[in-house]
Amino acid sequence: MKRRVRICYFNTWARGLEDAVVYAARAPTLDLAVLVSDPRDAALLRKARLDCDWYAENARCFAAMSHAEIEFLPAWVVGQAGLLELAKAPREPGEERWLVTMGHQPQALGALAGRVFALLAQAGVRHLFYAFDEASRAMPCFLEIAPHLDVLIHDEAPLAAEGAALLRTECATLHRSWVANVVPFATPFNEAPEEKILFLGSQLGLTPHRQRQIDFLKRKFKDRFIASCDHSVAVSDRAALNRCKVGLCPEGRKFTTPAMAATHTDRPFWSGCLGLVPVSEDSRSGGRLQELHEAKLILRYPHGDLAALAEQCERALETPNLERRKIYHHFNQNENVGSVVANAIILAQ
Repeated sequence: MKRRVRICYFNTWARGLEDAVVYAARAPTLDLAVLVSDPRDAALLRKARLDCDWYAENARCFAAMSHAEIEFLPAWVVGQAGLLELAKAPREPGEERWLVTMGHQPQALGALAGRVFALLAQAGVRHLFYAFDEASRAMPCFLEIAPHLDVLIHDEAPLAAEGAALLRTECATLHRSWVANVVPFATPFNEAPEEKILFLGSQLGLTPHRQRQIDFLKRKFKDRFIASCDHSVAVSDRAALNRCKVGLCPEGRKFTTPAMAATHTDRPFWSGCLGLVPVSEDSRSGGRLQELHEAKLILRYPHGDLAALAEQCERALETPNLERRKIYHHFNQNENVGSVVANAIILAQ
């Protein structure tokens, strides 16, 4: 018989316990002015909207999860106000209840995090923490929640020793960075995209190193190159990105930090899921995307090598549809948050 699993996603933009599909549908209408530090700051409100919608899309992904060995019950979303309700809510026969937390969101509970997650564990709620941005080193409550984790997906190699020692032997750990919070195959494959290169950057990553590459590509490819360097891309605007054939994606956002120097943003995974051919810079000390590169699912170029960058962009523009479809199917089947979390739960028998 299949395992019966209900996912409940902890989202600090949410409040009480509610159905994930319902929450995701109403999230774009939430009044965020009452939830930010300065409701008169238009730029802050815009970033809050992008962030709120991004986390709501995670909820949509969890509501659409599937796996051959698991029957997923309707997913829930919960904010800080509803965590105890999660422990008390009635269960269906055979239901495994999983709380999924991400990033540094557990820190929203502050000094209570350890106690809250301990109470949930005592109530039979299992806990999957999808960490990134060096949570074991930079998130103060990590030491408090580590003993209560059933699955830890982490972006650090290695984990901080003190935190790693607190994980139970039964806790399944998986070294995996953040992927795409995209519902698989939600964006149809574009058979005839424009022969253009879209740089999917962000304000955070617009360093002098990155600007040098952007300026170079503008000179070389002219109107075939488009740079998006805003804070992020609105969830509602993502599907339209597949009008371009190639997605140029940053990697190694913090070259000064050893763990992050070997990582990347989620942009290569967005690109693949949307049907673009991902091109990504090799980080200074990393090889996190090397496996995908060797499988010809992304194209890479050495750090700062402008000639190699141009060569890989040209190769990506020449990619035939048969290879583009292979990329599209691989990323939608394997490189999205729903598939990663489902496979991680399988590890935690």
